[in-house]
This record gives sequence, C-alpha cells and structure tokens, in this order.
Amino acid sequence: MNKYIVEFIGTFFLVLTVGCTGIGAGAGVIAPLAIGAALMVMVFAGGHISGGHYNPAVTLGVLIRGKVKPADVVPYWIAQFVGAAIAAFLVIKVLRLGVPVTPIAPKMGPALLAEFLFTFALVYVVLNAATAEGTSGNSFYGLAIGMTVMTGAFAVGDISGGAFNPAVALGITLLGISSWNNIWIYLVANFAAGAVAAVIFQLVNPPMQTTPIATDEPPYETPQ
Repeated sequence: MNKYIVEFIGTFFLVLTVGCTGIGAGAGVIAPLAIGAALMVMVFAGGHISGGHYNPAVTLGVLIRGKVKPADVVPYWIAQFVGAAIAAFLVIKVLRLGVPVTPIAPKMGPALLAEFLFTFALVYVVLNAATAEGTSGNSFYGLAIGMTVMTGAFAVGDISGGAFNPAVALGITLLGISSWNNIWIYLVANFAAGAVAAVIFQLVNPPMQTTPIATDEPPYETPQ
C-alpha cells in the first residue's frame, strides 16, 4: 500500500503544479521550470519506495523492462489517475477558482508526434537512469527525469500542451486546458511511446542489464 500512496502523492503534486502554473498569472516561462522541478523532487522523495513513476506510461515501460510486478500496474495507474483528478479539482475549485482558462487547440498530427517523441525521451531516460545496472546507485536520476520533462515542455508545450503523461492529460482535461475530444491524442501517443522506449532499452542494453529484479525488491534500483 505504501507504494500506491507515494504514487498518489507524487502525481498529485505534479498535476497541482501543472494547474497552478498553467492557469492565470503563473503561466509562461516559469511553468516548465516549476513542473520539471516538481517532478524531480517527487522522484527523489518517493523513488526508493515506489520507483517514483507518477506516470502511467512510465509504469508501462518499467513493466516491459521487468522492474515492476504485473500485479502492481493497475493499482499504480489508479493511484496516478486519482491523484491527478484530485489535484485538478483542487486547482479549479479552490486555488484558481474563477480564473479564466484558455483551452489549447492542438493540431492532431503535430500533437501526436510531439507527445510521442518526448514521452519516449522521458521513459527512455527513466529506464536508463533509474533501472539500468550501469547507472545503479546514482544520485542524478531525479534531476535527469525532471529536466527531460522541462525540456519537452519548453520544446513542444505550444504544440501539444506538453503532457507526456496520461495522468497529466487527464489533469489538463479536467482543468479545461485541453478538451475531452483531444484526450485520446495523449493516451495513444504516451502509452505507445512508453512501450517503444522499453523495447529500445532492451535492444541497446547488454543482456545483464535487462534481468528482472526479484519480486520482493522495489521497482526501481534507487539509492538507499
């Protein structure tokens, strides 16, 4: 249960930051910095307990990688989506109550590609920085993960909204930043990218680096 609580908390604060910086006066250049930093600190805070996924696409990639038990996948997804929904509700009903929201209008093709590319980059970085034997015990994995999201938000945020995460996609939809008609773009691109990143990881890493961990160990190999 501790793993699921940590996944809820991390996703909650990630989406809370997305909402608070993406709506109103906080929007602009500060948003990608704040969002990347929020993810970074939450990964450092919870990585040793749950692996610090906070992203259903990351959980899918880690599952294919063999670093999370299949029985944990659905509970992880539930915790992540519920955390995102509650954070979005708190933003629109309390923290940014009455603040006008300008919905984005992404073009399907560019948005699909943008979300796929940077979700791929995110999951690829997660797998290599936080699950590979060659980087085991490092102290930079949280920074690498957070900066990947920050980079993606700067690069393609104006194209797709810069979710790179199905839970964040739910959050920005509930916030009114994106419409329900567009949520499939994020779900398809993000989950596909997570799966492809895991397959590529398996191909480029030596066999010894793809050996699944024992079922009683945490899903990420993180510093103790």
